Amino acid sequence: MDKIQHQTRPVFPFTAIVGQEEMKLALILNVIDPKIGGVMIMGDRGTGKSTTIRAIADLLPKIEVVSEDLFNSHVSDYDLMSDFVKQQLQEGVSIPSEFIKVPMVDLPLGATEDRLCGTIDIEKALNEGIKTFEPGLLAKANRGILYVDEVNLLDDHLVDILLDSAASGWNTVEREGISVRHPSRFVLVGSGNPEEGELRPQLLDRFGMHAEIRTVKDPSLRVQIVEQRSKFDSDPYSCIEEFQDTQKQLKDAIIFAQSRLHDVTIDYDLKVKISQICSILNVDGLRGDIVINRAAKAFAAYNDKHEVMIEDIKQVIILCLRHRLRKDPLDTIDSGTKVSQVVNDILG
Repeated sequence: MDKIQHQTRPVFPFTAIVGQEEMKLALILNVIDPKIGGVMIMGDRGTGKSTTIRAIADLLPKIEVVSEDLFNSHVSDYDLMSDFVKQQLQEGVSIPSEFIKVPMVDLPLGATEDRLCGTIDIEKALNEGIKTFEPGLLAKANRGILYVDEVNLLDDHLVDILLDSAASGWNTVEREGISVRHPSRFVLVGSGNPEEGELRPQLLDRFGMHAEIRTVKDPSLRVQIVEQRSKFDSDPYSCIEEFQDTQKQLKDAIIFAQSRLHDVTIDYDLKVKISQICSILNVDGLRGDIVINRAAKAFAAYNDKHEVMIEDIKQVIILCLRHRLRKDPLDTIDSGTKVSQVVNDILG
């Protein structure tokens, strides 16, 4: 109990969250394989979006980083390492490391491009020949989670920068001919309320998954959610202790899934069926096909399987496709139902 109370700020346990299974699954799969491309969570206000996202970050195992590095550089993976650390390694310098909690970075709505990307001190560079870089949020988020609440209200230019960094894993800042590049590989999580406007389709398509959440209608379930929250607010540490075992089980399941992800295979016939579904639904580009393959593998690994089965695809495909369908104002059914109908026709 004492050990738990050393946390600076208690975080609501992920396994204590009632309902919202779609959102929880999307977050878990993106943590298992960040290359899925992040999650867009759209839903009503007050449905626990922020609580759930903070809870998944708190659940994750600590990561090893180079000590006092601005970019949470990995000690051995070149793709997750800053140029300065690479240079030190090549020179044979011994690099100290430490374990830190997975970074969870919030992007405020009023953020500027400099706050997001970082800034170069031009004066110092010109006068003293020293490249001084003040890291931004993209540097802090490397190897962690970057959360953008109300992403549909964020300036489109900033959303473009975010999505480019999330896709390439790098952030490049250029000022007056001086350039600084650093790793920026993170799970991008956006949330928003559809009443406040939709994201442009080309930006929406860049999110790997799209989870829709609704206010719980069942009165007994609502009571359970309210009681769970009240219990946490009145005594957070006993609530955290109560869910310690289930939290550990989930953490172990995620670590195990991450370790076996590379061994999971998907049959060629199933790949063809996935592409057939995307084709029938007129999904633009091939991003949908790629994301479904990745998500199905992550789901199979999470369920301790070596091979993707039809059920695994069915569990993830709506999350991967519902935001990629072309909007037809005359449609009477929502995109999730449309995907479901085609999936049942093709996969049975």
